[in-house]
Amino acid sequence: MIDSEKWWQEGMTGSAKMWGLIINHLRSGLLHRAAAGPDRQSSEVSMAGHSKWANIQHRKGRQDEKRSASFSKIAREITVSAKRGGGDPSFNPRLRLAIDKGKGVNMPKDKIDNAIKKGTGEIEGVEYIEIRYEGYGIGGAAVIVDCLTDNKTRTVADVRHAFNKYGGNLGTDGCVAFQFRHCGQLLFAPGTDEAALMDAAIEAGADDVLANEDGSVEVLTAPNDYMAVKEALEAAGFKSEYGGVTMKAENETALGGDESLRMQKLIDALENLDDVQEVYTSVVLDD
Repeated sequence: MIDSEKWWQEGMTGSAKMWGLIINHLRSGLLHRAAAGPDRQSSEVSMAGHSKWANIQHRKGRQDEKRSASFSKIAREITVSAKRGGGDPSFNPRLRLAIDKGKGVNMPKDKIDNAIKKGTGEIEGVEYIEIRYEGYGIGGAAVIVDCLTDNKTRTVADVRHAFNKYGGNLGTDGCVAFQFRHCGQLLFAPGTDEAALMDAAIEAGADDVLANEDGSVEVLTAPNDYMAVKEALEAAGFKSEYGGVTMKAENETALGGDESLRMQKLIDALENLDDVQEVYTSVVLDD
């Protein structure tokens, strides 16, 4: 802890000097915690898996292709977000994020507006239920499947069928969720100025900064802080290559060869289901 009483005793004055010491203290604390182990209550810098950049870029590309082919899943998320938290994105972080996703794949403004109105009740819309399924993929990899559906019976049957067909197993509630961390995630390309990004992330209110072995850098946030941190970092000159609110695996499952291909088929089968919004896994696939 910083001893503020000691500062006063030593006659430290001037806000610029004080903030400089605070940042230096935080940076040294971050690096120390990386060596000692993760501290979930404060920021940290650590080294993560070497395949992080390639895996996230690969996954982002596949997801973007699917989203641009159909806006219906994003429209559902916008509608449910507006229903849960109101139609003003300024006061609804989840809606703000959903709209940002829509804009990211060039979703027409009228479709975004109509989805919001369905959520607020201004126009009639389908009543969607949020439901999460958990299970295991190839090699025991943990899998979480988040859905928005108007028919739970249909959805669970479709999800179970995909698991069974491609070598996985649908589990019970809570069987793998504890292996994930719910957070906002921003990934920056290898070569990003790590020290400057860390300073900006601290200033923006991020939780963690993770330096990966491949040179990429992740900034993690509380889920509701994601958009605010993202925008603050962009204003500071740091534009992420990937971002979103996610379930981040605490421990990764490495797969290669045939197992990697089989796992990708399972992920694709789940993501292609109309009611499935997101699929999260602990797996790291071959580059």
